[in-house]
Amino acid sequence: MHVEDLRPIELFAGLSDDQLAELIDAAEEVAFQPGEVLWVEGDRADDWWVIIDGVIDLVRRTEREDMVVGRMDAPGRWAGGFRAWVETGRYLAGARGLEPGRVLRVPATSLRDLAEKWFPFGSHLIKGVYGMALYVESTARQRDALATLGKLAAGLAHEINNPAAAATRATAALGAADDTLFASLSVLARNGITAQQFTALDELRRDLAARPAPAYVDLAEIEDALAERLEASGVDRSWVAAPVLASANADSAWCDRLADVVDEDSLQAGLDWVVASLQGTVLRAEITESTRRISELVAAVRSYSQVDRAAIQHLAVAEGLESTLLVLGHRLRDGTIEVLKDYGDVPRIEGYTGELNQVWTNLIGNALDAMAGSGTLRVTTRPGDDGGVVVEIGDSGPGLPPEVAERAFEAFFTTKPVGQGTGLGLDIARRIVVERHGGTIDVTSEPGDTVFRVALPPAPPAT
Repeated sequence: MHVEDLRPIELFAGLSDDQLAELIDAAEEVAFQPGEVLWVEGDRADDWWVIIDGVIDLVRRTEREDMVVGRMDAPGRWAGGFRAWVETGRYLAGARGLEPGRVLRVPATSLRDLAEKWFPFGSHLIKGVYGMALYVESTARQRDALATLGKLAAGLAHEINNPAAAATRATAALGAADDTLFASLSVLARNGITAQQFTALDELRRDLAARPAPAYVDLAEIEDALAERLEASGVDRSWVAAPVLASANADSAWCDRLADVVDEDSLQAGLDWVVASLQGTVLRAEITESTRRISELVAAVRSYSQVDRAAIQHLAVAEGLESTLLVLGHRLRDGTIEVLKDYGDVPRIEGYTGELNQVWTNLIGNALDAMAGSGTLRVTTRPGDDGGVVVEIGDSGPGLPPEVAERAFEAFFTTKPVGQGTGLGLDIARRIVVERHGGTIDVTSEPGDTVFRVALPPAPPAT
């Protein structure tokens, strides 16, 4: 390699020919072919790599496959060399040739020595800034991730606790209803109830089960009338039976039919049997609904986290938005938030579903923060001009001043009080949308109408 090879590269503008020659002497020219591995993610970053020509993919290993997270496709782009400034520096991603070319490989120790020789003050500044930036960013991102995870976990615990507690209460009540049911059957048997009487009693139960529920405003009046009618017939604990019968829309005529079916000695037991049967039906429905809700939450969490899914997949954007809204359901019910959804007829696209769910979480979470418990959240999808999908998440909050909107996607910029935000949520969203999916994200805002707009192409850039 010669000085003439490096002189046109902007990275080296300002170095003299002697300095370029010294750099070449300390380095090694490495040719590579498509598919060839140049360095491995997680290894010590002992070398500084500068591309001269060709294209290199930067690759990170996920649980099941390699993901391209960046690309070195222009002369002067570089990677590695971290051990020149930080002893523990390691490659953040591996490198694999995409198109044949050459790189300049400079040992990190040589890079450090040359930098200290040519720019001693600058070398110290780079070392300090690089180390501090790594520390601040890693700490902030870890804190943001843990805070988000903690909020989601707390919200999900609250979401699951309600139906779980309802199922527990219904199960206990169902046990008591079963005890009453069996006890009343025992009394009916001892009193010598006939098969015809029991069949008629069961028809009375079926009649109530088939009746429509009464209007809520009429329920108290029906209950009072039934309690008086039962007490007049000598029934004990009318306050227990009356609410159940009222919910089933029973009336005095039904009570008269019951008195005709069984004799006075069996009236109480017959009534208890009908009431316990009705209670059992209602309680089983409550248990079914509660467990269904728990199953829905578990399914939403699986969809949200993309457990057992490939990193990139053919996806329906609306499904990710729905699972995110379900996961954040506890925040939607904390105040008076109205959710307006308008999912247009949009195509399925290819993308990283778990990462897009993180985008939706950040955008919806920010909208809820802006509205402070009261307002309208709008979630819409429509086809994009390029065959992709456009997602808009709007809120009726106070809006963003122009100077804030301009910096919305800037890392570490936040308008939230100290301790409530790291300024990384929108930066992470931008990275996922723009760098990972090749899309765009922007914001328009005025008082009462702030809209974050995400445009996703049919597929991420080719890897």
